[in-house]
Amino acid sequence: MMEYVAMANGLKVSRITLGCWEMGGGPWEKLSDENNIRVIRDALAQGITSFDTAEGYGQGHSESVLGEALTGQRAQCVVATKVSKAHLRADDLRRSLEQSLKRLRTDFVDIYYVHWPNEEIPFEETFSALSRAHQEGLVRAIGVSNFSVRQLEEARRYAPVSVIQLEYSLLCRAIEEDMIPYCLAHGIGLMTYSSLAKGILSGRFHPEGGIPVVPTDFRRERRLFSPAHLEAERPLIDVLRKIAGRRGVQPAMVALRWLLDQPGVTSAIVGSQNMDHVQENIAALDLTLTQEERDELDKASRQALSAIG
Repeated sequence: MMEYVAMANGLKVSRITLGCWEMGGGPWEKLSDENNIRVIRDALAQGITSFDTAEGYGQGHSESVLGEALTGQRAQCVVATKVSKAHLRADDLRRSLEQSLKRLRTDFVDIYYVHWPNEEIPFEETFSALSRAHQEGLVRAIGVSNFSVRQLEEARRYAPVSVIQLEYSLLCRAIEEDMIPYCLAHGIGLMTYSSLAKGILSGRFHPEGGIPVVPTDFRRERRLFSPAHLEAERPLIDVLRKIAGRRGVQPAMVALRWLLDQPGVTSAIVGSQNMDHVQENIAALDLTLTQEERDELDKASRQALSAIG
């Protein structure tokens, strides 16, 4: 059953957020828009009310698909999108926001993120422009993505930043050292992306009794998918499979439940163009991991991270 959480700014988000990057195409193998519109609508019917996209996903195509899918149901949803790194001058940002609103078929966006920091443009210019959009009601909440603690602190000097989006999973835990404590101390929501390490934590890339097979897509170039790193990650996948086997569930569900149990995590963003996978992600909320299982996952995760550097 879906769970919901209210952030400090009053927005109530589902604990699983449907990520719509894949639906824009680009580096992903994109299924038809008709399929993806159906997935979005089915996800909403299953209780997912939080959706994440960006102007950079398929040059706005992901936003257009999401906007069409949510027509007539917008009021039930929390829609988040992002302005690209190249569009952080005040005039560019305003233009990007207006174009995103048009593609999304909405008068406002619930969360508007700065997708990546750009140190070449003064933070004061960018976040003052965001603050004006917030005051006008075009943006309900201001967010940042891929920022350091220092950058987040500076951004907060000029605008009420209330949520951050960062990579976090059993195979990416750097934010535990400083960012999560900072967010907890300041009431900042945390949305996680690559919540399943781009699919590695599903076990799909570690076939039993053979050499891992990497698909012929952009992930082939990512370091976590190198043959040496895939082999170093295998013991963690084995632990996920063992726990999942005892529970009669999928490894990805165990990995998601671990993530959602971590302090400070508001919602896990998980992308999919397959409704069966979306339903599995939702079902992860019905799991309860024992302390022994959490300890086992923590140990295997840290060993894998130590091995891959």
